[in-house]
Amino acid sequence: MRQNETLLSTQLNGFSVEEIGDEHVGTSYETPMVPDAFEMDDELKMELIAKKFKEIMEIMGLDLSDDSLSGTPKRVAKMYIKEIFSGLNPANKPKVALFDNKYQYNEMLVEKDITFYSNCEHHFVPIIGKAHVAYISTGKVIGLSKINRIVEYFAKRPQVQERLTVQIANELKSLMNTEDVAVVIDAEHLCVQSRGVKDVNSSTVTAQFHGKFKEEATRSEFLNYINQKLK
Repeated sequence: MRQNETLLSTQLNGFSVEEIGDEHVGTSYETPMVPDAFEMDDELKMELIAKKFKEIMEIMGLDLSDDSLSGTPKRVAKMYIKEIFSGLNPANKPKVALFDNKYQYNEMLVEKDITFYSNCEHHFVPIIGKAHVAYISTGKVIGLSKINRIVEYFAKRPQVQERLTVQIANELKSLMNTEDVAVVIDAEHLCVQSRGVKDVNSSTVTAQFHGKFKEEATRSEFLNYINQKLK
């Protein structure tokens, strides 16, 4: 098993969901998906989700004849499929074109403070954070906005922050054909802030360093860039 997979893999040792409780558990390097996840089209998925969410609202005792609530099931269904969980569908993966590094720029390129919105897969509540991404070109460069879109694509699914960090790094390594990639994510988890322990001051930081970024000098340079305020 690769090191990243070892980091993310958790041996549950037969514990039930109830026994695990609110503990932070990540069980898969890839987003867990069933094989036939996309045999159903988006329109049917939204129709079925709307029906199920209507049932949830009714179970909670809400009056769906009220003008404010009557359209909520459809709105939620559309939001799930077309917006906040759109990154589940590989058809929405951003199209990325690479360009020759004509400037022969061979230092690191850093895209910092990329704001993203995701959702915790344990409670389906928001994760809000910033991603900092760097790579060193081996002959090709990527449009800057595409880095943001890659972050957004993997964020728009039920997530665990460690997995999100690894997925972004691995995608860039694959696209750029380079091992020299670094990703740092600093995020706030509303499952921590708005429920459970209700700690509104904490944030979670995860990092992936590959290739030259495993060297202390290169890693320190990257961390210095993302921590300093450039004018």
